[in-house]
Amino acid sequence: MGERIATVKEELRLFQLTWPIFLEVFLFMFMGIADTFMLSALSDNAVSGVGAANQYLTIAILVLEVVGNGAAIVVAQYLGSKRYKEAAKISALAVTLNLLVGILISVLFLIFSKQMMIAMNLEGEVLQYATKYLGIVGGAIFLQAIINSLAAIIRVHGCTKEAMFVSLGMNVIHIIGNYILIFGKFGAPALGVQGAAISSVGSRFLALIVFFVILYRVLQMDIKINYYFSLSKDYIMKILKIGVPSAFEQVMYQGCQLVFLFYITYLGSEALAARQYANNISMFTYLFAIAVGMGTSIIVGRLVGANRQDEAYARVWASVRWSLGITIVMVALVVIFRTKLMGLFTDNPRVIEMAATVLIFALLLETGRSINIVLVNSLRASGDAKYPLMIGGISMVMMSLPLGYFLVFILDLGLVGIWLAIAADEWLRACIFYFRWRSRKWEAHALVESTDA
Repeated sequence: MGERIATVKEELRLFQLTWPIFLEVFLFMFMGIADTFMLSALSDNAVSGVGAANQYLTIAILVLEVVGNGAAIVVAQYLGSKRYKEAAKISALAVTLNLLVGILISVLFLIFSKQMMIAMNLEGEVLQYATKYLGIVGGAIFLQAIINSLAAIIRVHGCTKEAMFVSLGMNVIHIIGNYILIFGKFGAPALGVQGAAISSVGSRFLALIVFFVILYRVLQMDIKINYYFSLSKDYIMKILKIGVPSAFEQVMYQGCQLVFLFYITYLGSEALAARQYANNISMFTYLFAIAVGMGTSIIVGRLVGANRQDEAYARVWASVRWSLGITIVMVALVVIFRTKLMGLFTDNPRVIEMAATVLIFALLLETGRSINIVLVNSLRASGDAKYPLMIGGISMVMMSLPLGYFLVFILDLGLVGIWLAIAADEWLRACIFYFRWRSRKWEAHALVESTDA
């Protein structure tokens, strides 16, 4: 009976939220693709170095999402209960907290960038490229810290189109900056990897200004200046209750990817490049799942805050079906055209062969990931954030890492072994979260009491 509650109106609402998120995430990913594509004109070593540096940057951004994502879910539930003043206070608090954390991480990157890249077993030209890129982009990561909070709060107010348009502008500026600074056009010096890093930082700074303007236009109640300095213990604890487990789970996931990357360094520089190119293509296969997961989490958060759990329950199953169906279509296209797609990035036949081979296994990996993404986002939005963290520790750390080592080094499967280990993790968690949502135990974790709604 619960699943029948999902009406055509709700499907339209999900679509209205999701398509801008889809484009925004696509554009965010495209920034990385643009760097890879343009730097591939320099050398495969430049691509490998930037790809390795991005592993640390991804972890840093996930740490920053402790506040951004936690605040977004808390704000969503307060909006569902129509408590707009509290939502405004939490929004301001999120900006302040993320700025402080972002400054700390920026300082760490500025001081220890070279040591971090040496720890990943990099050397020679690849090490130089990675260190240079990480020092510049990582040193300015505090800009992304504020962007994370602002974008998450703007989306949860239902203004996903506005966030998408900012991402579009940021990408246009970034690509133009890349063209000018990497290759030395219009009288600018040819800076290579350093130019890509400077372009990335500049585009984020401009996006930050626009996000602040949008924030004050979408809130039901304006943020007063003193809200930024009011550190309410109750609000902080609610943000951290969701944000810490959510971000730690993602950090753990990316930490596992770092270990897998460490495995790959023993396979050679060609394997490193193939892995980076294959990951760039794979991003597009689970892009729709990310958009549906984020859109669904906004709806689930508001429904739970309004004490409408039955509707939240049905909404998630409909979203899972959409996510899985579209992902299968995208994966099929990638598998069919995999060799031609790899040829866009490199003319090295060995790299093309390795990357095209692992993409065959995308059907196994991405279908599990598409289910997992929607269910994990929904559990967090309901307030049940600790459970995915616990399961992630078992599946990712205790299962996939040893399995990856066994497949890569014992069975000598190379990159294919990495893809199979990740697929096993995604499917195991997807199955466990399926039964968690069916059990409806997440209903007990709402952040706003039903009597408040």
